Amino acid sequence: MNSACENPLLKVEGLTKWYGRRLGCRDVGFDLYEGEVMAVVGESGSGKTTLLQLLSGQMEPSGGCVLYRLRGGSEADVWRMSEPMRRFLFRTDWGYVHQDAQLGLRMGISAGGNVGERLMAVGWRNYGAIRQSAVDWLARVEIDRDRIDDPPRTYSGGMRQRLQIARNLVTAPRLIFMDEPTGGLDVSVQARLLDLLRRLVADLNLAAILVTHDLAVARLLSNRIMVMKAGEVVETGLTDQVLDDPREPYSQLLVSSILPA
Repeated sequence: MNSACENPLLKVEGLTKWYGRRLGCRDVGFDLYEGEVMAVVGESGSGKTTLLQLLSGQMEPSGGCVLYRLRGGSEADVWRMSEPMRRFLFRTDWGYVHQDAQLGLRMGISAGGNVGERLMAVGWRNYGAIRQSAVDWLARVEIDRDRIDDPPRTYSGGMRQRLQIARNLVTAPRLIFMDEPTGGLDVSVQARLLDLLRRLVADLNLAAILVTHDLAVARLLSNRIMVMKAGEVVETGLTDQVLDDPREPYSQLLVSSILPA
C-alpha cells in the first residue's frame, strides 16, 4: 500500500444519495491509494451497494463528489466529466466484477471473445495478439486454453467468475470495483476464487473497493474496512483492527454475527 504522503487514487467527499425521501447513503468520505483494498461491509440495506454504484459512475449522487486521479496526475470529478469519458475509464482504468457473472460477460460469444472485446475497445486490432493475450489471461485465471472458443454459458459458476475477472483485468486497470464476487458460489469454489483474487490484486498492485457481507472475505482481501449502517459509515479502520476489536456497538454485533447479512 502506498504511503499516505502520496496523492490518493480516489478521493471521496460528502457522498450522498437520496431516493425521494429514502436515504441511500449520506456524507461518505475516504481516500483510496494505489495498491490498497477497502472492504465495505454491513447488513442488507446498509447502503453498501448504493455506494459502490455511486463510486463507479453508475448512479448519480444527490451531493458530494468522487475525485479520480488520472494517469497524467490531474484530478477529475467523476460526475463532472462527460459520459464518454466515464465510459473510457471503464474500458481502460476501471473494472467492475459483478456477483452475477452474467452481468459482466457477453454470454453469446466465446470466452476468448469476451477477453478480446475489451482489448479491441482500447485499440488493439491484431487478431493474433488479441487471441494470445486471451490465452495468457485464461491461463492466469486457471481456465484451460482448450475452452477459449467455448461460450460462458457452457462454464460453471466459478469459471464464469474467473472469466469475468480476466475480462476486467486484461487492460491493466488501476481500480477495481467488486460486488460480492464470491456470493452464490460453493465454499470450495469460493476459496479458490479468493486465493486467485488475492494473488492478482497483489501482483498487479491494484486498488480495489470490495462490497461484501462476508467478513471472512473482507479479512482475506482487504487492508481497510468500512462498516455501514442505514446509509451511514459507523466505523472505519484497518481490517484486522476493526474485526478483532470493533469499537462501535453495531460493528460488534456484525462481527459476532448477531445481525443478518
